Amino acid sequence: MSPGAGVQPLITGVLAAQEVAVAPATIRKWVQLGRLTPAGRQGRAQLFRLEDVFAAERAARGRS
Repeated sequence: MSPGAGVQPLITGVLAAQEVAVAPATIRKWVQLGRLTPAGRQGRAQLFRLEDVFAAERAARGRS
């Protein structure tokens, strides 16, 4: 396996919001509610795995 294989890039909350067509405030709310966990930080910005963002979005849609 090559170095970095299987490692998913982390994205900011703004990019995460764009990917699932919600407002950045929604991403922050999911974090507050425990539906989405940041995978890292870059300065003050929280970073997320795209697969986690999609899972949180599916869960939120299922509750609607």
